[in-house]
Amino acid sequence: MTLKIIEEKHNALFGRKEVKASIESKTTPSRKEITEMLAQKFSVHADHVKITKIAGSFGSKVFTILASIYSSKEEKNIVELKKKKETAVAAA
Repeated sequence: MTLKIIEEKHNALFGRKEVKASIESKTTPSRKEITEMLAQKFSVHADHVKITKIAGSFGSKVFTILASIYSSKEEKNIVELKKKKETAVAAA
């Protein structure tokens, strides 16, 4: 899998870096794989990365990824909405 950064901009209001990237793969890459690749590329911990969207078109091996990279896990938790699963795990 090859990851290419298409667009990268800093959002000062939310304290994050918004990234648009493309990845070439035979199958749809998992969120975990993409998170680890982006964390390695930007030299941050995987907990600081939030994948917003993975989009592919029919018959194509290229997928577009939208992600946000935060400076800390606390900032990510303040800004991003939590899914029902994440809330249940945190409460237990």
